[in-house]
Amino acid sequence: MHKIRQWFDWTFLKFVLIGILNTLFGTAVMFLFYNVFHLNYWISSASNYIFGSILSFFLNKHFTFQNREKSSKVVWKFILSITICYLCAYGAAKPLALWILSGAPQNLQENVAMLVGMGLFVILNYFGQRFFAFKSAAPAAPAPSGSSEEDASRKKDSQ
Repeated sequence: MHKIRQWFDWTFLKFVLIGILNTLFGTAVMFLFYNVFHLNYWISSASNYIFGSILSFFLNKHFTFQNREKSSKVVWKFILSITICYLCAYGAAKPLALWILSGAPQNLQENVAMLVGMGLFVILNYFGQRFFAFKSAAPAAPAPSGSSEEDASRKKDSQ
């Protein structure tokens, strides 16, 4: 039970708040592209995550996870995490929606699939960002004092 509370703490609440803002933005992009510009399922849903991920990166890095790392490594870890979460969530959502809504119009199936994909993505993305992309490196352990080589060197110098 302690482990569950550790995962769903104040950091999780901040992630959800940023996620709500990001979801409103990304959802507007996705459904606008699909229903107004008539772009296909994959382009529309991917656009959500391309545009939304840029916003998400900066807000979650600095506000939610307070990651101070300045290297490009954190950017690549974020991109990898987002990509894997997207492919898993939307790759599972579409066949699931097609199966459940078989016989329904394709437009309805794919709109539902995008909603299901969003839900799956949120769950996967939280764990990917918290425990992979923005996980702070553990501080280096201090070198053990009194190692045999150090002791031998000190004894030699003191003589």
